[in-house]
Amino acid sequence: MNKFKIALITTVLLGALPLMAQDKPVKVNSSGGNSPHETTGNVVDGNRVTITYGRPSIKNPKTGEPREIWGKLVPYDKVWRTGSDEATMLITQKPIVIDGKTIPAGAYTLWTLPAKDGSAKLMVNKQIGQWGINPRDPKSVYDETLNVAEVDLKKESLDTPVEQFTMAVTRNGELSMSWDKTKYSVSFTVQK
Repeated sequence: MNKFKIALITTVLLGALPLMAQDKPVKVNSSGGNSPHETTGNVVDGNRVTITYGRPSIKNPKTGEPREIWGKLVPYDKVWRTGSDEATMLITQKPIVIDGKTIPAGAYTLWTLPAKDGSAKLMVNKQIGQWGINPRDPKSVYDETLNVAEVDLKKESLDTPVEQFTMAVTRNGELSMSWDKTKYSVSFTVQK
């Protein structure tokens, strides 16, 4: 091998070392394993709204057996990170208004509080970077004092179950999440 090739390979390997040494969180989530991640979004009245989230499944990743979602995997009356792995992130380029509450342009995490009666609240929180909800890990603690909005979600029953947790942003300004036989949604507008 000539000296040029050796120098090139050495440079590439040395350049990659800092990336390889970065700490990465261990991906253990409420669904029992790693979930695929997705980024979805839309342009609403000239404003791009983007959501990045983990997509757990109804089926247990270890056994393939279906799991009870609402009330079991996602407990009632406990704050949920609205997906799996890292807390779900919402990014809006312009301020949006949800249920009369203004969310300034920026990055936020979305948290959900499902109740036994089938209702649910969505919390928009200005802290980002949390990993699940583990009270022993300060990086993952949900801090409700950092909520910029708490809104009620509209619930719909679905005829066909949605296997993988799915979020969407529509062009007409609706944020939704569907899983199993339940869809929760809330409308928003772009602040003028």
